[in-house]
Amino acid sequence: MKTTGDQQLVKRINRSVLLRLLRARPGLSRARLAAESGLTKSTVSLLVRELLDDGWLDEAGTPVADGLGRPSTPLSINVGVRALLGVEIAVETVRVVCVSLRGEVLYSDSQPLVERAPRVACAQVARMAAAAHAHLVAAGLRLSGIGVGVPGALDDATGMVRFAPNLGWRNLDFLPLLGEALAREGLAGIAVQLQNDADAGVLGEFEFSDGEGEDPLIFVSCDVGVGAGVVLNDRLFTGAGGMAGEIGHTVLQIDGPRCSCGRNGCAEVFLGARVLDRSADGPGRAAGYLGVLLQNLWVTFEPRAIVVGGKSCDAHPDFLRGAIATVQRYADSAGLPAPVVRPARYGQWAPAVGAAALPLHEYLRPLHPSSEARRLPAQG
Repeated sequence: MKTTGDQQLVKRINRSVLLRLLRARPGLSRARLAAESGLTKSTVSLLVRELLDDGWLDEAGTPVADGLGRPSTPLSINVGVRALLGVEIAVETVRVVCVSLRGEVLYSDSQPLVERAPRVACAQVARMAAAAHAHLVAAGLRLSGIGVGVPGALDDATGMVRFAPNLGWRNLDFLPLLGEALAREGLAGIAVQLQNDADAGVLGEFEFSDGEGEDPLIFVSCDVGVGAGVVLNDRLFTGAGGMAGEIGHTVLQIDGPRCSCGRNGCAEVFLGARVLDRSADGPGRAAGYLGVLLQNLWVTFEPRAIVVGGKSCDAHPDFLRGAIATVQRYADSAGLPAPVVRPARYGQWAPAVGAAALPLHEYLRPLHPSSEARRLPAQG
């Protein structure tokens, strides 16, 4: 005998199947969804009705022939009811963005980070999030979740910010502080998720791509800090304890310059944004180091694409071009085709947009191991 919890999980799974089909192929009918998903027509009809009522789906007013013998009404993701809110807390900047379920940017705001003290930073984030939420309300949109990206490693078991050296945060229980700040600004009861900024960045590229998306996919963030996010087998790859992707702290030179993390010769000390800004020869030398990192990621993961974004790329257009040229030279030496390396679709906003994708990514994957430790649940 199935429990209520089992039945609810089955429903969530079936809903996610339909949503993912329609995100990949807008315009499918109920009959086509049943054929593609393997679900019965009656189940699909019931689930579609729920998804329409909940504002996830929209249907065209005029039936069309769908190739299955009778006219059917095309269905698509509804961008007029639900929206997502993403926050990036960078070393020097806070970015807040609202996006539709298809990734269209509806609102954006960027402000200098007032102070790195956690409570002060949370208060600033909460004020900016409240302003963004007011914009959504005025537009008649419903906020479905908040995602936050931070430049550091998270502990998967506890949700703690274990290591954010450029902010001076270590073993910080961040979500409760942010929840208190959001409540003071009238945003209590909204689910909030926390993730590394580069991990968030790769989710934005993955979830809001055309079609089925690229998998494996790597996103490299080049800002004051340097990090990577990896999507592998349809989910984030974060490692055993959440530290995967900290490529800014891979050592490129033994006994090189000291890094903020305490090591010597880390990638960050050669290609971080501050280094590029004060470098006498511009991005040339740093581009070579970035090219080495990209080549190493290529041979380690063999991704379908490597996406590179962040402040350094926007401020120094030759930086990424030089890195791509370096990767091409390595590929030529090995007699192999070079990997696809491209700039981030959302530019500097990639981590914030990716943070907004966090609630959607989890909603569409109810069977994946949950990030409970990195989530402040909605109340009620």
